[in-house]
Amino acid sequence: MAIERELKLSAGPGFHLPDLDGIQPGVKAVALDALRMETTYYDTADLRLVRWGCSLRYRSKEGWTLKLPLAQTDGVTTRNELTFMGPSRTPPLAALRLVRAYLRRGRLQPVAHLSTRRHRVRLTGEGGKPLAEVVDDEVSVLQARRVAARFREIEIEIAEGDRKLVSAIEERLIAAGAQAGDATPKLVRALGAKASAPPEVAAAPLPRKPRAGQLLASAISQQVAALMANDPAVRLGRDPDAVHKSRVAVRTLRSNLRTFARLLEGEPLESERLRDLGSELGEVRDREVLLELLRGKAEELPAPDRAAAGPTLGRLEEELEAARGGLAAFLDSDGYVDLLEGLVVFAKAPAFNELAELPAVQVALELARPESAEPAELHRIRILAKRARYAAEAVAPVAGKRAVRFAAAAEAVQSVLGEYHDAVTAEAWLRAAPGTGRRAFVAGELAAAVRARGEWMRARWPAAWDSLNRKRLREWFNR
Repeated sequence: MAIERELKLSAGPGFHLPDLDGIQPGVKAVALDALRMETTYYDTADLRLVRWGCSLRYRSKEGWTLKLPLAQTDGVTTRNELTFMGPSRTPPLAALRLVRAYLRRGRLQPVAHLSTRRHRVRLTGEGGKPLAEVVDDEVSVLQARRVAARFREIEIEIAEGDRKLVSAIEERLIAAGAQAGDATPKLVRALGAKASAPPEVAAAPLPRKPRAGQLLASAISQQVAALMANDPAVRLGRDPDAVHKSRVAVRTLRSNLRTFARLLEGEPLESERLRDLGSELGEVRDREVLLELLRGKAEELPAPDRAAAGPTLGRLEEELEAARGGLAAFLDSDGYVDLLEGLVVFAKAPAFNELAELPAVQVALELARPESAEPAELHRIRILAKRARYAAEAVAPVAGKRAVRFAAAAEAVQSVLGEYHDAVTAEAWLRAAPGTGRRAFVAGELAAAVRARGEWMRARWPAAWDSLNRKRLREWFNR
């Protein structure tokens, strides 16, 4: 897997690549041989992949390439680029697995054929280190072997170059006649307006005075979209934050469905499968957090004990890998596809009742009112604080800044009690870990360290609770 970073420009027929040699001290520019590339892109009939920011292509002499979006900052698009081998007309199963959340049971078909003439200039630094490559692509869009459209695209493909180098190249290209500001991928330009449509699930802008159902629909769409957008990264298993974001999306979705259940007709979703997904994500995330915590505490041990902590950490790593295997099996199951299909259908058209037609400011704020709790029930308080936070975030578009401030205070309670819970879980896991002699002694040292951290967090939580429980902060749901 490679990380692709590129900045796109457009150009007219009279454009020529300028001399880029010496654009910065020590930078050399070398023209490479021109290439002719024939590329076929695959997608569903409704273009699900491209609308989610993905592309799957087969290119002669290169094989299959899947691109997954990561970010776009200052015009620079960053994507995961994965290559696969396989016959030209059969998309690889490994690639399809990574975009299963988008495809589900949709059928792939060729959607565009592009013929490209590419001119390239490679920029290198000290010792021949690759910094960037500037490519000038003359693209022909083919339909039934006839040219249906032509366009030209200039790309700065960034290897190790910094933003100053990219800016200098961009300025030189613009001075030569290129136009900046169009980051549209080739495939989208070839397919037209349909490819620029939002993904299947996207939160529509809320009117100034939304109805309660519109507010809930927006909150549901945001979390379903977040779950689906993070699915490929969860499958790749290289970004712990993706598991965390997916788990938060499931938790928020379930919380909002409980909080605002009175707006819905009947059972809105297959809640058991949604709960199971949250459990599988939690098995992985809890062990990731636990491993990170214990690794940090192990580093604080005396040098002889750090080595002795290895087997204990190794056992936890094995548990983490087993949890990842369980999550992967769940994501590859037909039940998960059924869940996603249900989520997409529900996000597009929630089954609301008459109550959902009332103004959001009249109904939703009352439903979002936090439940009371006894301060001694720390785990229960954490759950309620989390639910209150998600509810406040959901109604913030109509409740305003006061709900946002309340959500931030609830998140602070959730965070403190969450770290306390992590410490308690870590101590319990260490107590149950097998071992004798030095290994048991080191496990005891780690248990003492995480217990101290837990007690510190326990001592901090009342202040966070008092901040959340201020009368002024609660006024937004008492009006």
